[in-house]
Amino acid sequence: MKTKYIDLIDQTFYFPQEEFSLENNQLQFHGINLMALIAQYGAPLKFTYLPKISENINKAKTWFDNAIKANNYAGTYNYCYCTKSSHFQHVLNEALKNDIHIETSSAFDMDIVENLKAQGKINDDTYVICNGFKRDQYIQNIARLINYGHQKCIPIIDNYEELSLLSDTIDGKFQVGIRIASEEEPKFEFYTSRLGIGYRNIVPFYNNQIKENSKVELKMLHFFINTGIRDTAYYWNELLKCLKVYINLKKICPSLDSLNIGGGFPIKNSLAFNYDYEYMINEIVNQIQIACEEAQVDVPNIFTEFGSFTVGESGGAIYEVLYQKQQNDREKWNMINSSFITTLPDTWAINKRFIMLAVNRWDDEYERVLLGGLTCDSDDYYNSEQHMNAIYLPKYKKEKPLYIGFFNTGAYQETIGGFGGLQHCLIPQPKHIIIDRDKEGNLITSVFSEQQTSEQLLSILGYRKQYPEIMKSFESNEQELITIL
Repeated sequence: MKTKYIDLIDQTFYFPQEEFSLENNQLQFHGINLMALIAQYGAPLKFTYLPKISENINKAKTWFDNAIKANNYAGTYNYCYCTKSSHFQHVLNEALKNDIHIETSSAFDMDIVENLKAQGKINDDTYVICNGFKRDQYIQNIARLINYGHQKCIPIIDNYEELSLLSDTIDGKFQVGIRIASEEEPKFEFYTSRLGIGYRNIVPFYNNQIKENSKVELKMLHFFINTGIRDTAYYWNELLKCLKVYINLKKICPSLDSLNIGGGFPIKNSLAFNYDYEYMINEIVNQIQIACEEAQVDVPNIFTEFGSFTVGESGGAIYEVLYQKQQNDREKWNMINSSFITTLPDTWAINKRFIMLAVNRWDDEYERVLLGGLTCDSDDYYNSEQHMNAIYLPKYKKEKPLYIGFFNTGAYQETIGGFGGLQHCLIPQPKHIIIDRDKEGNLITSVFSEQQTSEQLLSILGYRKQYPEIMKSFESNEQELITIL
């Protein structure tokens, strides 16, 4: 009878997979010995495997290049990275090795862009696509970059007021894009995205505010689907509606030459994950080609904004199972030595699914469990609602430590969790490791940040550390009491 954890995985999934393999009953991730990592740095532990960022960028660029060649497509392809997915310097440095462009979301993003430009990481040929609702500081920062000569900074107009604000602040001529307010999936609580300008209003907006404006040139139409690029009737319908707007605009606006199909690719959230990236890309390019040929307009240059796809699959988190609580006849709670709300907030906030596997003890018998975090919050857990199905792990044994890993966690978790700041129930952020490879392929690891200390958290809260003085006072009073006695 096959009752071992390795048997369960073999019976349920195709294993090993591209990034996962097994050696001595211990999990390997991209050839990284995770138990050796734990032995060196301890757990809980978060890590970023930098080579995966470049790998995914180059996969996407290759897929688009192949689709463009297969369809004899006359336009070009430009890969943009959404900085909001992860703003960390090590992430941007790795991504920018691959001749890509940047999409920003806020005023402070522009400070990062200027920092990267000062370091020579980007130059005047790098497109900076500025999305988001723009208020004073964001407008000022965009204008500063353009006024200093970065002509490939393209603010995407999100509302009717932004164009005049930009025109008042930018010195010379500049290019803009317009964001389409796409209709949301039927399951949403609202019908139309709060971002952008409605389909029917875009051509009138161009005619009223851009066409006769000598300072402004419309270059890009921005199309974003909140649920990402998926092979659904909803996605294809919205894409075709977007193409109709592009064609109508192109016929009256010769400067329009780019279509930004924002909305990212999904990333692997289970060992059963199946998504045909090449088919989707080829079909998107083909649909754009067909629509433009039928309308007898030039095809647009294609821009994409991939955030999670760029950085998500580079991240992971490792925890130790501290204790098991049998709460009733059916439910066993494995308590981890950290908090899901602190370290993987998307599991708590939006029931986000990640790949979860045991790191060691694959040759042991398995059991069905629930996973609980350390906080006193009843929502600090991970179960079958977040996971693809029921959670099975090697049986808990107090004398045999069990480690579990969550993978493809590299997008948004640090930002949403408030990296370096306060955490729920003051459960500290774990140590974070950067993993890279040298030219010979050897692993290089370094500590990006140590686990948070009580002093750091208390400082944020406004407390001054008084423990030494309190102890001295206590010791002095104790000595006086002894003398009296």
